Amino acid sequence: MNNAADLVLYERPGRYIPRVAAVHDLCGYGKCSLGVAIPVLSAAGCDVCPVPTSLFSAHTRYPVFHMHDTTDMLAPYLDAWREEGVEVDAVYSGFLGAAEQVGAIKRLYDEHPRALRIVDPVMGDGGARYATYTEDLCQAMAELVDGADVLTPNLTEASILTGIPYQGQDVDEAFVRENVDALLSMGAKAVVLKGIVHEGESIIRNYVAGEGIDGLVEVSGDLLPYMLHGTGDLFASAMLAAIMCGRSLVDAVEFASEFVRDAMEITRHQPDFEMRGVSFESELGKVAALLG
Repeated sequence: MNNAADLVLYERPGRYIPRVAAVHDLCGYGKCSLGVAIPVLSAAGCDVCPVPTSLFSAHTRYPVFHMHDTTDMLAPYLDAWREEGVEVDAVYSGFLGAAEQVGAIKRLYDEHPRALRIVDPVMGDGGARYATYTEDLCQAMAELVDGADVLTPNLTEASILTGIPYQGQDVDEAFVRENVDALLSMGAKAVVLKGIVHEGESIIRNYVAGEGIDGLVEVSGDLLPYMLHGTGDLFASAMLAAIMCGRSLVDAVEFASEFVRDAMEITRHQPDFEMRGVSFESELGKVAALLG
């Protein structure tokens, strides 16, 4: 068994610019999804190719928002990619607007069999599903677990995927192992289980396990006394940025944890910061530095 730090998922040849198909929604206001993935991965020297799953006027934490489902355009959209001979090195999926959109992601897998599969199963938080997520959509999302090179659920999403009852964020390592083992048994190659917080502590823990990793690896960081929308998207995007720069999975998780914390520190100085989303823009130099 390799040491955790040895699990490198991508080695970039020379000055090659890798392409990442980013299958996410796009929000006009409130920083999340493609509004995060595109700049973060671009800073890491990646060519980000968006596949928009929905268009939102603002993210769903706002009491008023308009959503446009893009399901009907995905087939001709990907048909055009195929005709143009587009090749991608990674498929990075997040929020989906309809259960049928899982088919578009599977098509990308079929047409790009060597591409990394990074699945952020954006479905809910705090023990509840997001407002737009139906039972059918959650069941379809579970189909993406099998074959995922990296799966990045929080505890709510792990519960939805596995059927293991949600027990809050203050859970012991045995419960973490139960969830991680269940997800690995569903076919994920590696799992990053996020957001474990013990009462009375100012630490947030993420756990990494899977192929090429020795046991269950804890990556901890500072817990700030406020929550922000979009931190999950930022975490997954920063993690993938580090992976595409040749960092090991555990190193990538450590980088993402620190990057999100630093961005959250900056965010609290912005107006209406608890709603607008995490302000990461001034920290993008840290992502670019991953290129060495």
